[in-house]
Amino acid sequence: MLITGTFLDEISHDIPHQNWGPQEWDQDFQYMKAAGIDTVILIRCGYRKQLTFPCRYLMQQHGCFPPSLDLVDLFLCLSEKYDMNFFFGLYDSGAWWDSGNASEDLSANKFVCEEAWQRYGHYPAFKGWYLSMEISRRTREATDAIAEMGNHCKQLSNNLPTFISPWIDGKKALSMQDGIIKKHESISLKQHEEEWNEIFDGIKNAVDIVAFQDGHVEYHELYDYLTVNKQLADKYGLRSWTNCESFDRDMPIKFLPIKFDLMKLKLEAAEKAGCEKAITFEFSHFMSPQSMYGSARHLYNRYLEYKKQKTESVLKT
Repeated sequence: MLITGTFLDEISHDIPHQNWGPQEWDQDFQYMKAAGIDTVILIRCGYRKQLTFPCRYLMQQHGCFPPSLDLVDLFLCLSEKYDMNFFFGLYDSGAWWDSGNASEDLSANKFVCEEAWQRYGHYPAFKGWYLSMEISRRTREATDAIAEMGNHCKQLSNNLPTFISPWIDGKKALSMQDGIIKKHESISLKQHEEEWNEIFDGIKNAVDIVAFQDGHVEYHELYDYLTVNKQLADKYGLRSWTNCESFDRDMPIKFLPIKFDLMKLKLEAAEKAGCEKAITFEFSHFMSPQSMYGSARHLYNRYLEYKKQKTESVLKT
């Protein structure tokens, strides 16, 4: 199990901005390519008032700020240059995080997706949609909203695939603002299975791929949760990826690049559970040699060594 995909977290609410332009992004795509990445996913095309592309609807109707650079166009051009698949991430108004209200994002994204498809649908690298509403527990409103957004995107684009990256409500499922790194209570494996059985039943046919975030449960628990996730995905006809987080949730400083041995442990658990593909959140901050975090370049070097070792092992067999 090697990492072959990464999110592009250009607009984040909890990770510092690196202030890259076209030259730095081109260099990062070169580093990604060398690491074996063939898929990039824009985690969100906009967050609250910030945008990655000059979306007329969001600037006019939501008062969003015009970006100085059309990053969606840049990412698509770089995806074609380096032979990668690009997934477009939807708009996040912040309402879901603030109040649990999915209706605002659902309404806005119908216009956003149509405008994005008109602008960028002709790019051969445009291969699918990332439904950016993150969930962990059973909520009917969220399930219905994800299904409606997924169906809208698929109908708009001649059935291009859609995917989600939910989290598990484990002991490390905490926000940036929490002053602790673990909570006392967390969902049981049985309850997780029951709730996601219902969620998958509600989103089947509208969502094609699920990539659970792997950092919210204890390391010794991860294989069991990944196995349940894979079994449920198979049951409802979804492809099962894993989102191997390349940052550390166990440190009091949020967030720093993860220790390589822990990344390796998570990848091996995903391989054992039968996950089809590993993506990461996220290469540019936590694995790139040009990241603002110095230790990211060392994680990149250790990962390349691991990749070489795994590749040679496969060739020998």
